[in-house]
Amino acid sequence: MNLTRRGLMQSVAAPFLLQRRAAAPRRPNIVLVLAADFGAWMAGCYGNQEIRTPNIGRLADAGTRMAHCFACTPAEAPSRATLFTGRTPRRHGLEDAPEGVAQAPPALGNAAMISDLLAAAGYRCGLVGRWGLGSGRNPGHGFEYAAVLEGNPSENLQFSVNGSAVSENGFITEILTKYALDFLSRQQKEKPFFLAVSHPGAAPAPAGLPQRYLDMYRDARFASFGIQPAAPNAARGREYLDDPLPALRRSAAAATALDDHVGALHRKMLELGLFDNTLFVFTSVTGILLGQHGLWGGGRASTPVNMYEEAVRVPMIWSWPGRIPVQGVRPELVSLYDFLPSVCEAAGVEAPAGPALCGRSYLPLVMQRPLPKKQPWPDLVFGQYLDTEMARDKYYKLVVRESGQGPGELYDIRKDPRERVNVYNDPGFSTVRSALEKKLAAWRESCA
Repeated sequence: MNLTRRGLMQSVAAPFLLQRRAAAPRRPNIVLVLAADFGAWMAGCYGNQEIRTPNIGRLADAGTRMAHCFACTPAEAPSRATLFTGRTPRRHGLEDAPEGVAQAPPALGNAAMISDLLAAAGYRCGLVGRWGLGSGRNPGHGFEYAAVLEGNPSENLQFSVNGSAVSENGFITEILTKYALDFLSRQQKEKPFFLAVSHPGAAPAPAGLPQRYLDMYRDARFASFGIQPAAPNAARGREYLDDPLPALRRSAAAATALDDHVGALHRKMLELGLFDNTLFVFTSVTGILLGQHGLWGGGRASTPVNMYEEAVRVPMIWSWPGRIPVQGVRPELVSLYDFLPSVCEAAGVEAPAGPALCGRSYLPLVMQRPLPKKQPWPDLVFGQYLDTEMARDKYYKLVVRESGQGPGELYDIRKDPRERVNVYNDPGFSTVRSALEKKLAAWRESCA
């Protein structure tokens, strides 16, 4: 057979080109376990030695955790909306919704969510658990499988499963695990999937908590928590502060039950052969105080609302075998509004353009890759809940209230990590205060 020079080169190159095409990485499956009322401080991998969370710890060992991740809003529904849309509450329109909403605000209903973007890219999307962002019994937004918890957790749980009403009896975490495993069992290796398991917040714990978890904490005293007597401005959850130990034991037991859920999902993915190409993320939409600062819940635990670290700092752990370094810890400050662009980059999906999104992908940080030149990570996050706003950098936290209802707050986080000394009116910190006020005003103008 006679070959031209071009033909010879093509015949030699063809196997290599085919090899490169075959080796192109598939889009990862994505499993998101989304807790509520679970602060970073509650997990063993973040330093807690009294609440048992071994599976979350193993997840952190198998990947990278962000040491300083913050919710934009210390309230469940607005924070979940921010995570799914990448928008701040004023941009998505859901600024407060203690029990969720039956009809999404127009801005939220029209916003592109993570699930919309992934579904358009060929992902099968599933939602299990709390939604609370409107859209009726079926969340829409690209979710083709939905087992949605309706109302508050109780022993008689009401779900909407793909549009049909279903009653369940048992403990909420175990029921959510059942539906999550059902979704995973339906998946095929050839097509990527996105599963979001959204746990409801509860204080001290939902009904039906199995006795085996309560037994783990029968004699626990939680001496390291720094529990304080009820603060004068204590509001939601104040009833637990007069005798906090029983409620603390139930909350710790519920956290360990959640940890078991993480382990069950991991085992199922290994069983199905889905583990190696799955990005597994564990985070929470809100923290919780559990007696610290003399308060119990999250932002609504006080009047006016608060932005204490325990209420706004949440876990953020990413594990992706072969792609994300193991036992990694990143010190940068990130926010839940950074989550959507980060997941989009991991999935090879373009995030929405325009001013509606204020976040930035931190995937290079998680993967230990260098950032683009002249684009350092800002190490500055912001928060907003109703008329209360926060600016937090590596050293200080500023909290201001637009209406003037309640004091301004400034904390030197390095020297006062538990935020006991408010230096807002201290002349020695006037320069710091002024600088953070300007940064907060700029963020408010551009993003909030």
